[in-house]
Amino acid sequence: MTTEKKFAAFQFQPFINEAIADLGFDQPTPVQQKVIPVVLAGKSVVGQSATGSGKTHAFLLPIFNQLKATEKKVQVVIATPSRELAYQIYGAAKQINSFAPEKFLIHNYVGGADRQRQIEQLAKAQPQVVIGTPGRILDMVSSGSLDIHTATQLVIDEADMTLDMGFLPTVDQIAGRLPQDLQMMVFSATIPKKLQPFLKKYMANPVVEKIPVATVINPNVDNWLINTKGRDRNQLIYQLLTMGEPYLALVFANTRERANELARYLHEQGLDVALIHGGLQPRQRKRVMRQVHHLDYQYVVATDLAARGIDIDGVSLVINDDLPEDLEYFVHRVGRTGRKGMHGTAITLYQPAEDQLIEQLEKRGIHFHPKAIRGGRVVDSYDRNRRNNRKRKHEQLDPTMIGFVKKTKKKVKPGYKKRIRKAIADDREYKWRKQKQHEERHARRQRQRKHRRERELRRQQENQD
Repeated sequence: MTTEKKFAAFQFQPFINEAIADLGFDQPTPVQQKVIPVVLAGKSVVGQSATGSGKTHAFLLPIFNQLKATEKKVQVVIATPSRELAYQIYGAAKQINSFAPEKFLIHNYVGGADRQRQIEQLAKAQPQVVIGTPGRILDMVSSGSLDIHTATQLVIDEADMTLDMGFLPTVDQIAGRLPQDLQMMVFSATIPKKLQPFLKKYMANPVVEKIPVATVINPNVDNWLINTKGRDRNQLIYQLLTMGEPYLALVFANTRERANELARYLHEQGLDVALIHGGLQPRQRKRVMRQVHHLDYQYVVATDLAARGIDIDGVSLVINDDLPEDLEYFVHRVGRTGRKGMHGTAITLYQPAEDQLIEQLEKRGIHFHPKAIRGGRVVDSYDRNRRNNRKRKHEQLDPTMIGFVKKTKKKVKPGYKKRIRKAIADDREYKWRKQKQHEERHARRQRQRKHRRERELRRQQENQD
């Protein structure tokens, strides 16, 4: 079957097919193949698929195909947890709308925008498509300016992120103002258990489409791991950024403080760096994102605000300054590169004390290629698990204990076995104490990271509101 026939099978209106051709889409992605027919059939759907899988157009294409140009009222509400995601969906919607024979009215409502101006616009005409963050959409509705009770479709994009950022009660209030026969579309990379009560409340019999992936990390991405022991992390990142000639490099930091520090250091080294995090003023963030999309910058330093769903074209290199505090974000970070069939490289910097976190990622099916920098080049390094992979006889002893056993056996004096057993027991107890100390340090570090993450989410929520 040819590519054209695959899209033709959806029997879209001509202007939708023109928009698809303009986007350069060769064929529907797996999530689009599964979800588009369900949306066209008017059924509610839960679409679970990995980041970068094409979820946005999985709902936008069939929605625009069903919009009624003659009905000058709200027909669709699309809620997404961040301004950047809202801008991205708004941009994709405008691209499709540009091919419509009769243009639809699309409004984007996000925190930080001119509220009074939006109210004045609504007094003149109600939009047919509403896109925005939950807080601002509900604000417009509560003010009496935006009338959404006529909408027949509700999209909740990045539902797990909506839950994580505390916006689900706001979305609940929005959904409660819509008709009972509502067609609801929920899209997310994961479907947490805490999301289930909300889904059951509004979706009686939804079609659930889970799109499996052959690998957790896109096979187009080289996933490297570099040990930072004894290295200055700032210098290392600068070296990695300037070693080759990345088309667009995205560096992730865990906190806005660290992002500021790193961006400042790179700027001092002569790099023109864009900075994106929740602490920036809304207009400034919007301006920087627009500049990044226009490729005004080659290097971007960002917090996890940019890791979920923000589609920046041309990212060829991702660097994780540190492992994310929430390991779920690792896949979202790495998923910023290797998109649309292009090749990408993801480099994660770690310390030996973080071995357990690396092991957790490996248990999730993520495979790393150990690398090191030697002579100004990135070269293959040793496997960090090489010692664990050696065949052992009973219990692996350290060199000191092995030497002690050999010498004691050579003496062959009465009681040597007892002395060996005692020495081994003492060695085990010492190692056990060291392991407990390591686990306590790790648990303390995890608690600190969790608290920092909670503070960051609270700050983001305050900014969104």
